[in-house]
Amino acid sequence: MALTLLELAHWSTWAVCAVLKLPQLAAVLAAGSARGVSTGSLLLELAGFLVFLRYQIYYGYPLQTYLEYPIIIAQDVILLLFILHFNGNKKRALFYGVIFWGGWYMVTLRKWIIDLALNLCTFISAASKLAQLRCLWQTKDSGQVSALTWSMSAYTCATRIFTTIMTTNDLGVLIRFITMLILNIWVTATILHYKKTKKTD
Repeated sequence: MALTLLELAHWSTWAVCAVLKLPQLAAVLAAGSARGVSTGSLLLELAGFLVFLRYQIYYGYPLQTYLEYPIIIAQDVILLLFILHFNGNKKRALFYGVIFWGGWYMVTLRKWIIDLALNLCTFISAASKLAQLRCLWQTKDSGQVSALTWSMSAYTCATRIFTTIMTTNDLGVLIRFITMLILNIWVTATILHYKKTKKTD
């Protein structure tokens, strides 16, 4: 029974992550604007995902526990390119690419670096959610931010808490997913609050 639930959690996570950023991409493209979407939040999220993926690979964790990350990273890169385009900052794409590429290799130079990076990755990922919350609070407008994307992120964090307990039981990874679950729910609730406020105005 537990093995079946584990497989279901893996497969549902992969399925959700295959389309995770599509609602956000669709909203940005349809509006021709990235209003309400925090570039800083996306950059921090991308950094967190890259470090987390590198950590999982470095320690040889089962592929099933992180297979969604290359998919999410690719979607984040596409979303970042559209945001930079709509904000008139396309030239920054190369700079960000070089920084992320260099970071990908530097975090595994020593074991202590990758371990520290995972702990910092939790703070970086939390900061990405807080940056989006700050953007929402400042503008009091959810703009093109997709509640569906953020709620799907909350779901994948919940399933990854279960799969981590069942496979690696890595405390650092568990803390990361629990923190991200709480913050993803908070961002989703804030988006829905501002969408509701906008409709009643």
